[in-house]
Amino acid sequence: MAETSALPTGFGELEVLAVGMVLLVEALSGLSLNTLTIFSFCKTPELRTPCHLLVLSLALADSGISLNALIAATSSLLRRWPYGSDGCQAHGFQGFVTALASICSSAAIAWGRYHHYCTRSQLAWNSAISLVLFVWLSSTFWAALPLLGWGHYDYEPLGTCCTLDYSKGDRNFTSFLFTMSFFNFAMPLFITITSYSLMEQKLGKSGHLQVPALIAKMVPTINAINYALGNEMVCRGIWQCLSPQKSEKDRAK
Repeated sequence: MAETSALPTGFGELEVLAVGMVLLVEALSGLSLNTLTIFSFCKTPELRTPCHLLVLSLALADSGISLNALIAATSSLLRRWPYGSDGCQAHGFQGFVTALASICSSAAIAWGRYHHYCTRSQLAWNSAISLVLFVWLSSTFWAALPLLGWGHYDYEPLGTCCTLDYSKGDRNFTSFLFTMSFFNFAMPLFITITSYSLMEQKLGKSGHLQVPALIAKMVPTINAINYALGNEMVCRGIWQCLSPQKSEKDRAK
């Protein structure tokens, strides 16, 4: 898209402004909640456990998604993409890496919770670190393929952000889309549903099941609420970070 102030073809002034405002709200809320989660993990020793490392990975991924949305919001409010073709490729790559990492981190959390609640054994640090490394290396690998020619990043219809070019229907893009979807959508979804289903079968009758909603896992704000603010220990860590004096008094008692 040319770097001019002209509106994208087929869109009105209010439509572009509305998209920019929605993206801005989503970006700022996601960044705020997930940054708070990351900060609490770093500052609260009780949260430095293998299971919470998986939540940290998700928070980092969702922070990246929110940052990507912030760039898109800025471009929408400017009514143009000011970063050029190379910037478009970088924006598409960064957004795709963090989106895939968010999906896979959600699946890793589901498996980690199954392991914790159903096997009654603590997740080992080696296993958690290996999972996180696999999630990010795998996400980077798949996101890099369009830069190498299998798939393609391009402007979205609004012309103010970049992602996979879904308009292409050739064999190159179709083969990439189906292969990528199997490994990065179907398999994580299968792991997530299976893990929570097995937890429900094992723990549901005892009334001890605490499973977050499986809807909208890619939305950073929802993820922050489900996995961070919905976790009593994480909330306690956040509260300690926000009120250090009170925390010191509690520990003294």
